[in-house]
Amino acid sequence: MKIKSVFLLFILLFIPCSSVFAGEGVLNSGDTAWIIMSTALVMMMTPAGLAMFYGGMSRHKNLLNTFGMTFVAYCIVSVIWVLWGYSLAFGESSGTLIGNLQHLFLSGIDINSVSGSIPTLLFVVFQMTFACITVALILGSVVGRMKFSSWIVFVVLWVTFIYTPVCNWVWGGGWLDGIGALDFAGGNVVHINAGVAGLVLSLVLGKRTGYGTEPMFPSSVAFTSVGAALLWFGWFGFNAGSTLAANGLAASAFIVTNTSAAMGALGWMVAEWFYNKKPTILGIASGVVAGLVGITPAAGFVTLSASLIIGLVAGIIGFFSVAVIKQKIGYDDSLDAFGVHGVCGMWGAIATGLFACPSITEGARGFFYGNPGQVWIQFISIVATVAFSAIGTLIVVYITKILTGGLRVTKEDEVIGLDNSLHGERAFDID
Repeated sequence: MKIKSVFLLFILLFIPCSSVFAGEGVLNSGDTAWIIMSTALVMMMTPAGLAMFYGGMSRHKNLLNTFGMTFVAYCIVSVIWVLWGYSLAFGESSGTLIGNLQHLFLSGIDINSVSGSIPTLLFVVFQMTFACITVALILGSVVGRMKFSSWIVFVVLWVTFIYTPVCNWVWGGGWLDGIGALDFAGGNVVHINAGVAGLVLSLVLGKRTGYGTEPMFPSSVAFTSVGAALLWFGWFGFNAGSTLAANGLAASAFIVTNTSAAMGALGWMVAEWFYNKKPTILGIASGVVAGLVGITPAAGFVTLSASLIIGLVAGIIGFFSVAVIKQKIGYDDSLDAFGVHGVCGMWGAIATGLFACPSITEGARGFFYGNPGQVWIQFISIVATVAFSAIGTLIVVYITKILTGGLRVTKEDEVIGLDNSLHGERAFDID
């Protein structure tokens, strides 16, 4: 009997991933492995998925420029995040508006630091990938007409002064978290924030030369389709990884993410087929992303049945915001960053307030589960994010304009194409 007891004690001591030791501040190897994988998935979304998705939708003469601006955004934000971005987003803040600089250069964080059940360094890099893709999403509004140098300066300023405060409000213990706003994986922080910023930047830059008077065909719908598939794949890390644990909630977030994406594609396809009489592959790919955006803030709070509705509505409103509303208003959001990410992100935030289910996450209770006040809280979070992102981005844009002597490339360079005029390269070796 004593031998069995000693053997059992030996097993418990040498299996640190056991649920016996799981808990706040205690490393769990299963959770750590899942978040390492999720981080890699989200990383792939920017320089691979988004670059191909946006690159394929841009004109052939700007394809490499689109790739380059996506890549450089990822690189710049990666560096800024570990220098001061993480500290501003997640450092303690008495004012609940932005963090402090206590973790400047990741000060106070080492290989033994633990957040929840994963290494703090892993949490830092996981959150970094969110910041990277948020900034890169803005590019979709200004493809083909913004100076490369201006984009670099804009990225530095925007991630520092716009992204980190909103991130702190929601995930860093700031005021939106304090009032009970629900944003599981980035409806406000990522999509509304980036979509509104893209709209502001596109309005300041003005329309592309020839917009509305000459055809502007995408360089490769095939590229965009592959990009959408990579985004879909990476989004499992985005949403399911936001549980920060390998558990049942991660599995639930995984399945509702996939379901919403599929419904988004079908919703967009049906709306386009009905409205334009043709279902396009570009539309189906866009619908996938619309469904993914819609479910992002809700992924850890809603049931499977709710994800069917969220995805379907996201696909339909995504199509009409791009094909109808944008055309009637007349603004030039090149690749529809606002129409897909901004609009569908707002829908996702409201849908979270409607469908949040306490059986999925305790304490999260939406309108259909007896808490109509949650919808009002979600509405406040949307208004706050839109207002801050719009005003803040406008300030950042004008500072960038002053520092770089203007935001826009010359008309000649725009007509030639930025691949050749700015980079001296071309995407395809075709005469």
